[in-house]
Amino acid sequence: MVNLSIKRLKELKKNFNGLKIAVVGDMMLDCYFWGEVKRISPEAPVPVVEVGDEFYRFGGAANVALNILKLGGTPVPIGVIGYDNDGTIFTSLLSENNIEADGLIVDESRPTTSKTRVIAHDQHVVRIDKESKDYLNEDIQNKLLNYFNEHIESFDGLILQDYNKGVLSPFLIEKIISLSNKNNLLITVDPKFNNFFNYKNVTVFKPNRKEAEDILGMKIKNDNDLIKAGNKILGNLNAKFVLLTLGEGGIAVFEKNKDVSRMPTKARKVADVSGAGDTVISTLTMALAAKADIYEASYLANYAGGIVCQEVGIIPIESDKLFSTVMEEQENLR
Repeated sequence: MVNLSIKRLKELKKNFNGLKIAVVGDMMLDCYFWGEVKRISPEAPVPVVEVGDEFYRFGGAANVALNILKLGGTPVPIGVIGYDNDGTIFTSLLSENNIEADGLIVDESRPTTSKTRVIAHDQHVVRIDKESKDYLNEDIQNKLLNYFNEHIESFDGLILQDYNKGVLSPFLIEKIISLSNKNNLLITVDPKFNNFFNYKNVTVFKPNRKEAEDILGMKIKNDNDLIKAGNKILGNLNAKFVLLTLGEGGIAVFEKNKDVSRMPTKARKVADVSGAGDTVISTLTMALAAKADIYEASYLANYAGGIVCQEVGIIPIESDKLFSTVMEEQENLR
């Protein structure tokens, strides 16, 4: 159990304000079309959805950037969008939220990564994905790397947010981590299957249970499996810490030459797990940049993930909500 005094929580909350966090990875746009089905199409045996509402949200690494903003930080998204309508909508969302767009490169050879959900009578009818999973060309990769290098001294932390959509190539991963370590910059990673073991020498590596199971070719069924998996990842990557998220099992923190530290989930009632991983990595990074230790940061991140799981839809965590909820629990424990 991590005991955080009210004084310490207030100190950390204050330290969150203004932290500048670079978010490098796959920027996405989530599109929603809501409507009703009243008939079947005469062209094919499919429902006709009469759209009554449509809206757009940040997805992928962009949702991480939004979480950073809501926690009181200044996100710097670094990635690509396409020269298309979804790219225009994406930049409009950035402007509406006062998030800078200087780190985004327009790549005319690929679409803006987007996921369009068509929903009728509260049921998904279909999801339409537009994306390219090919790695960026050399010119675009170098533009992203140059931007990162030119601004690295202004960053308080870095999140590498990988959805295997082509932005984080082995070349870019190695170069960005190398530059960050030379500048003593905090590095956190939210990985996917591809490139899993390319993220060497980072501060915190945060896979979920399924990602760990898939890459290691094993099932994590008990504590012995968990310890074996966590320590293997820790050793292979030479990470300072590994934080393994376990869904309803909470989180496990691994550190070299120390026993695993377990923290139970803080979700009282799980309504929707969408976006919880984005919230965890965002809160973890902000807390570490605010000078929390790994256990304080993990506690806050675990709590933040539990809070958003109680909401329907992808809802970013807000600083006031997070800290007021944690303070209430700490006071109840006294």
